[in-house]
Amino acid sequence: QVQLVESGGGSVQAGGSLRLSCAASGRTFSSNNAGWFRQAPGKEREFLASISRSGGSTYYAEFAKGRFTISRDNAKNTVYLQMNSLKPEDTAVYYCATGGWGSLSAGYAYWGQGTQVTVSS
Repeated sequence: QVQLVESGGGSVQAGGSLRLSCAASGRTFSSNNAGWFRQAPGKEREFLASISRSGGSTYYAEFAKGRFTISRDNAKNTVYLQMNSLKPEDTAVYYCATGGWGSLSAGYAYWGQGTQVTVSS
């Protein structure tokens, strides 16, 4: 089992930045790939970015390229999502996931509880 806890969400004005953190406990985190997803009200959960076990490979949704950066620190069992130039349409609950790979949410076995990000214009 892996437990994930997201933090770092909040309210920010358009153009601002936030860094989300996802702390993992349980099974050795460094042996798992990880990803970030988000879900806005009334919309399906969508993929943002994923990172390999070592952090050497990353993959982004097209709309996330250039604004979002995924990284990890295996010594701290934590994966991060740096978000810049935020827009009101980025408002959503953001989730981290592990125990899988790719852009489909069904491909991940473990999920955090989510953290709310609200971007005002």
